Amino acid sequence: MSSWTIGTFGTNGIRIQYLRTGGAKPPLILLHGLSGSGACWGPLARALEDEYDVVMPDARGHGGTSTPPSGYRYEDFAGDVVGLINGLGLVDPILLGHSMGGMTAAVVATRSAPKIRALILADPTFLDPDRQREVYESGLADQHRRFLGLAKDEALAEVRVRYARRDPELIGLTVAARMNTRAVAFEVLAPPNPEYRGLIAGIRIPTLLVIPQKGVVSKETAQELKNLNPGLYVEQILQAGHGLQYDQPKRFEMTVASFLRSLPRYHSSL
Repeated sequence: MSSWTIGTFGTNGIRIQYLRTGGAKPPLILLHGLSGSGACWGPLARALEDEYDVVMPDARGHGGTSTPPSGYRYEDFAGDVVGLINGLGLVDPILLGHSMGGMTAAVVATRSAPKIRALILADPTFLDPDRQREVYESGLADQHRRFLGLAKDEALAEVRVRYARRDPELIGLTVAARMNTRAVAFEVLAPPNPEYRGLIAGIRIPTLLVIPQKGVVSKETAQELKNLNPGLYVEQILQAGHGLQYDQPKRFEMTVASFLRSLPRYHSSL
């Protein structure tokens, strides 16, 4: 990780901060979920950096990226990713997104440009309208404000109790990310979300949907999406919840790596 770079790029009126492993390799962009950060992908990036130039941006309102007073719809997050791809000159990148980042990646992949090589969606926020309203009205933003009022040691202790089986490094990364997430970012939860069935039906690139045993996307929903898009690959990770890459990091890494190896050989157009 000592050779990784921390950069910033201006697009859509904000400055996006990102971590990057670098090298003349196929680009792979990792998009975190709500209250995460690019740094939360560190363990996975270490496993993939020999084969990929891994780029890990902080979403707006998160980490070291700007916090505009408004603009927290999925189209805004997707526009930032497109701006970063174009600005960094990333050719045919692969997108991997978790939760909010998964929905963002799906929106980016349905745009006519830039060209996306493949897509990995880790328990994306594919919620029907009633469930969207429930989540938005559940007080998650208020819970986050309470969390921001904790001292760092208190926050670490609270998360360690809740997720006792998680790797200490991952707990440290997620706590640091959450404490550097501004409350306004929770406006992404406001309905309506993009209509996910239409998004999946319109995707024409290799796509992997990774679902946990108990999370947002159920096996039944995954099968429905596969019926809409027969080219969709689905993998389930057992003994994992919504934070599947934290609950089962090695299994998640193996699932991602296997899909990446199945892709056609990368040919840069540069």
